[in-house]
Amino acid sequence: MATNNAQMSTRRSAADRNYSSRPIVATVIIIGGSIALLLSLALSISIGATSIKWNDIVRAIFHFNDQITDHHIIRELRIPRAIAGMMVGLCFAVSGAIMQGLTRNPLADSGLLGINAGANFMIAVCFAFFPGMPFMKLIIFAFLGAAIGAGLVFGIGSLNRRGLTPLRLVLAGAAVSALLVAISEGIALHFHVGQDIAFWYAGGVASTKWLQIKVIFPWVLGAFLLAIVLSRSISLLSLGEEIAAGLGQRTFVVKVASMLAVLVLAGSAVSIVGAVGFVGLIIPHVTRYLVGVDYRWIIPCSAILGGLLVIWADVIARTINPPYETPIGALIALIGVPFFLFLARKERREL
Repeated sequence: MATNNAQMSTRRSAADRNYSSRPIVATVIIIGGSIALLLSLALSISIGATSIKWNDIVRAIFHFNDQITDHHIIRELRIPRAIAGMMVGLCFAVSGAIMQGLTRNPLADSGLLGINAGANFMIAVCFAFFPGMPFMKLIIFAFLGAAIGAGLVFGIGSLNRRGLTPLRLVLAGAAVSALLVAISEGIALHFHVGQDIAFWYAGGVASTKWLQIKVIFPWVLGAFLLAIVLSRSISLLSLGEEIAAGLGQRTFVVKVASMLAVLVLAGSAVSIVGAVGFVGLIIPHVTRYLVGVDYRWIIPCSAILGGLLVIWADVIARTINPPYETPIGALIALIGVPFFLFLARKERREL
C-alpha cells in the first residue's frame, strides 16, 4: 500500500510539473477575444459587394423593415454567413485541439487525418444517390463520413508493429484523404453533380442559410460542452496514458467521448464550409503557446481564436479580388502549409 501511495504521489508530482497554465493570459484572451469576436462579426456583416453602415445593421436587427433591401441582405445573407464563419472556426479549432491532446501528435488536425475528406465523400454520395436530401439528414451523413475517414486513418496507421506515430498518422491521413477525394471526384463526374459539390471542395460560407445554422447549432453546442467537460481528462491524457490511468482516469471512456466530440464538430463544420484545413492545426499550437498546456483553458481559447481566424479569412476573401470571392480554404492554406512544414521540421527527430 505504501509503495502504491508513493507511486501515486510521484505521478501526481510529474503531472503537476507539466500541467502548467497561464490563467491570467487565458482570461484576457477569453474576455478580449469575445469583444473582438463581436466586433469582427459586425465588420463581417458590413463588408461585401454592397457596403452597409453599422447604423443600418443595428436597425435591421432591432427594427427590421421588410421594404428595405439592405435589411433583407443583412438578415438573410450577411448574419448567417458571419455566424457560420464563427461556428466553423470554433469546430475546427476545438476538434484539432482535442485530437492533438489525445494522440500527443502535434500534427493532428481533422483535415490532415482524413476526417474532412471522409465527410466530403459522404456529401458527394448524398448528392449522387439521394438528390434533394434535407440538410438535417445530410449532416448525419457528414458525421458518418468523418467517422469512416478517421477509422481508416487510425486503422492503417496502427498496422505497423510500432503502432501509431506522428509520421504514420500524417502519411495515413494523406493517403486516405487522397483516396476519398479521388472517389468523391469520380462520383461527381459520373453522376454529373460536380457543380453541386464544387462549393464544398472550394470551401466557403457564402451560401449559408439560417436553416443550416439552426440544424447544426444543437450539435455544435453539445459537442463543445462535452469537450469542456472532458478538458481536464484530455490534459492528463496529453501527459501520457500511464500518468492519466495512474491518476484514476478512465482513459478508454475519455478517448471514445473525445473522438465523438471531434467527429460531431468536424462533421458539422464540413457540412457548412466544405474542405477547409489547417485551422485545427494552427490555432491549438498558438493557444498552447499563449496559455500553457491546460486544456481547461486551451479549448475555450481555441474556440474564440478559431472563430476569429475564419471570420477574418472570410472578410479578406470578399475584399481581396472584388467582386469575386476567393475560397477561404485557399487563404488559410497560405498560412497553414508553411506552419505545417515548420512543425514537421521541428518534430523531425520524433518522426
